[in-house]
Amino acid sequence: MIVTLTPNPSHDRTVSLAGPFERGAVHRATSVTSQAGGKGVNISRAAVVAGVETLAVLPAPADDPFVLELRAAGIACRPVPGCRGDLRVNITVTEPDGTTTKLNSPGPTVTPQVLDDLTAALVAAVTGESTTPDWVVLAGSLPPGAPQEWYADLVQTLAGTGARVAVDTSEAPLRAVVDRLPDAAPALMKPNGDELASLTGDDAATIESDPRVAARAASVLLERGVGAVLATLGARGAVLATADGAWHAEPPPTEVVSTVGAGDSSLFGYLMADLRGDAPAERLAQAVAYGSAAAGLPGTTIPTPQVVRPDLVRVRQLDPAAR
Repeated sequence: MIVTLTPNPSHDRTVSLAGPFERGAVHRATSVTSQAGGKGVNISRAAVVAGVETLAVLPAPADDPFVLELRAAGIACRPVPGCRGDLRVNITVTEPDGTTTKLNSPGPTVTPQVLDDLTAALVAAVTGESTTPDWVVLAGSLPPGAPQEWYADLVQTLAGTGARVAVDTSEAPLRAVVDRLPDAAPALMKPNGDELASLTGDDAATIESDPRVAARAASVLLERGVGAVLATLGARGAVLATADGAWHAEPPPTEVVSTVGAGDSSLFGYLMADLRGDAPAERLAQAVAYGSAAAGLPGTTIPTPQVVRPDLVRVRQLDPAAR
């Protein structure tokens, strides 16, 4: 079972253009889609599509249209009311060549009481089930009002529950988790190239272009207590680093339609493969296959297992000296 926490959920609206985006010009969209989203929500959505048990924890009233949409899609939810304001709307503009422009709003302000209630809901989801969930995913940005250390606090709170924690965030909340290592060491971190570079001081372009550099950067986090690092590298695929070694996976040829949600799909692919007991290289192949499949779909469309092709992903183990 995968429990997800999305503390800053969003209505994701994707505007598809017939030609390149031109600043200051008038554009006629070919399509506009809207979907209840957010990183954790996207992972729970992928789990439902793949037949994996999941529970989504998020701040919203139980009768909010956002929650009703998720439940209509078969996603079990544990909503927590009390936020000040409506859920945010994120707008994505996609061009025919796959170029993506995102406009993300900040989201409603959370109070200390809402954060306490979210923590309680998350702990109850982990400890109150008949079996402990295999993974708890803390995903996405934090809403206004939340301290940047909140994810780090949650990792420590969940440490004794038996569930493994995966963290997928960026900027100050990501830095706060790293600053708390090894006391708040998650079982898995999923940075992209830019995020990994911000943590290690490496050059982001070099990390994305050279898997060996990405593996060395990821090893810094392993040495500080993180269980595994899944570093997504855009068109270059991804690198997985664990205590047993490091691997690089190259994605199959993909006609990119939208990169929105591709990282979320990659993380789900990894978690699903882990639930099956797959070896590290197979987990990485599944992650890259899911991310590539998502990039070939419009908006935040979640790929079905039938269109995911891990057999087309080329995985190679990196030289240990590279780490």
